[in-house]
Amino acid sequence: MAGEKLATRKGNVVLLKDLISQSIDKTLEIMKEKNPDLPDMQKVAAQVGVGSVIFDDLYSNRIKDVDFNWEEALNFDGETGPYVQYTHARACSVISRSDGESTEGFDASLLSTREEAALIHTIQNFPARVLAAMAENEPSIIARHLVDVCQSFNKFYHLHSILSGSADIRKARLALVKASRITMRNALELIGLKTPERI
Repeated sequence: MAGEKLATRKGNVVLLKDLISQSIDKTLEIMKEKNPDLPDMQKVAAQVGVGSVIFDDLYSNRIKDVDFNWEEALNFDGETGPYVQYTHARACSVISRSDGESTEGFDASLLSTREEAALIHTIQNFPARVLAAMAENEPSIIARHLVDVCQSFNKFYHLHSILSGSADIRKARLALVKASRITMRNALELIGLKTPERI
């Protein structure tokens, strides 16, 4: 199957158990290159490998034909299961490195940059997208909004220092990271993906 698309309309199909098994194997190969010292690598590879298949299926509208491509589904930088799971793990890493710092009483008015505002807006829209997914019986709405949250989070993460600067700024940004992680975790669980904290 390497390099070819699986398309139900063309009669090019495989058993789900075989697809999942190969996805786990391919994910394990990728992770050995990216993070060879990762604890519980086999377990995490299984979570990400299975998640890639689930997410690839749910990301598309449920009435469309299924096209599956390994390179796309296992891309850690695309609109994929590995991407959203990795972004969740990134948020977990930031929280872990904060050494339990409290965010109680943080000043939300300090979150005033374009990236912070965009991330807050995307998080706030999550409940409405869940209701829309329920009303339309369309899980792709949640999957696509999860990608939006992850993209907004990564822009914020790359452009702004979170665990440095003044105590008030640090507390506010850490609170935003925590809110992002909760949203990502809820979305992942709603569409049946595991939430590893390290990848």
